[in-house]
Amino acid sequence: MSQDQTAPAAANPFVTYLARQRPLIEGALAEKCPRPQPDHARAEQADLDRYLYAPLARFTKSGGKRTRPALCLLGAEAVGGRAQDALSVACAIEYFQSAALIHDDIADKSELRRGEPCVYVTEGTGVAVNVGDLALTTVARLVLDDRGLAPDVRLRVLDEVVAMEERTLEGQALDLGWARDGRWDISVDDYLCMASHKTAYYSAAVPLATGAICAGASDAQVGALRAFGMKAGLAFQLQDDLLNLVGDAAAQGKDFRSDVTEGKRTLVAVWALSHLPEGPAAELSQILSSHATDEAQLARAVELMRQSGAIDHARAFAHDLVDEAKSNLSSADFLPEAHKVLLAMADFFVERLG
Repeated sequence: MSQDQTAPAAANPFVTYLARQRPLIEGALAEKCPRPQPDHARAEQADLDRYLYAPLARFTKSGGKRTRPALCLLGAEAVGGRAQDALSVACAIEYFQSAALIHDDIADKSELRRGEPCVYVTEGTGVAVNVGDLALTTVARLVLDDRGLAPDVRLRVLDEVVAMEERTLEGQALDLGWARDGRWDISVDDYLCMASHKTAYYSAAVPLATGAICAGASDAQVGALRAFGMKAGLAFQLQDDLLNLVGDAAAQGKDFRSDVTEGKRTLVAVWALSHLPEGPAAELSQILSSHATDEAQLARAVELMRQSGAIDHARAFAHDLVDEAKSNLSSADFLPEAHKVLLAMADFFVERLG
């Protein structure tokens, strides 16, 4: 990647914020990592660590940019609180991310995650399912055990997090179910519902809202951050879809155009199928349904999407979502510096190159 490509992202205040908060997040994740209970015999503790706790610790430690927990901290700071006020829920949402990815890799039969073999590949499917389940129980445990939060705040945060989990599962159900049944009768509105549930709630809306709740935000502030996060989170997913199709092939490696191979129901694919003439639409549907891996076939699918106007449409729609997200922030007051970072976050979500 060239210096010119990386310069805008490096100057973005949200990228700077991520880098500044990462050591705090990493330290909290290490401290709050679940461990075997001390009432077990030493041999039992060793086996529990080997088959359950250590695989989760390794996977979580290998995490990406820590965007979601950083948004929890940003939500707290935006309403005048401290980043530390939201550390428990920040870690909880990162453990939900771990659970989702461990389980997703099993469902998608993926081989690699974050450049390493997937948990189910190294540990076996049964162990990996259990490890993912431990990550899910850790979500609630971290919130319940945070005595720095008043009981009513813990209950409210837990209610938000459980609702987030439910919405994400609903989105995943649609995504997996459509693929299992070979469904291509998916409308744009169907896709937007699925993507909002599967991505926007846990990638932006709930992290921001729960972070603010931990810091004593008003209902108006929580509502504005949630609305902002839903729009920005959906734009984040659209950018992911675009990068998979027309991003940097060298940077993405074997994942480049994997959405075509896997027949993913993306906005680009759904839009293209509904706007292409009958013949090209049938050709695109056939490629998407055939698990194609040949580079020429993948390129042909992308070209058909481009001809339909779907790629331009998705890119413009993502930018429109960012504009709408920014307008949501005007319905409540936030600290100026945090407000600036929030605006930069929305821009980063559609300008990032990976």
